[in-house]
Amino acid sequence: MIINIDKIKELIPHRHPFLFVDECEIIQPGIHGKSFKLFSENEYFFEGHFPNNPIVPGVIIVEAMAQTAGIVVSNELKLKKDKSVLFMSVNKAKFRRPILPNFKVFFEVKLINKVKDVYKFSGIASRNDLKLSEAEFSAMITHQ
Repeated sequence: MIINIDKIKELIPHRHPFLFVDECEIIQPGIHGKSFKLFSENEYFFEGHFPNNPIVPGVIIVEAMAQTAGIVVSNELKLKKDKSVLFMSVNKAKFRRPILPNFKVFFEVKLINKVKDVYKFSGIASRNDLKLSEAEFSAMITHQ
């Protein structure tokens, strides 16, 4: 199932300039998904990270993975607007190659485990089948 940007905005609360998923494919509901983001040369963070050598910050890469996981889980659970997904931890993050302006990056996430309302995922960022980054992260579904 392919989820476009309009549906993504129904599933997670992120908005421009902090929405880092352009489209998401649910491979296995609640468990496995892939997304992509085209990081245009006009992204707000390139001006300061770094002048004359712009690269996507590592925290943005992990955030894109987490947003992908949030879409995968929220779509499966049909989360209502009174719930949100909040980061709890990031582990084993590795940044193997820089992500530059105008790179189209693919994010793949897989559920590792779930305990009550806490979900732990692994994620990989890649381009042209080359692994750029990876991380494990966990998040909790909360009631507002």
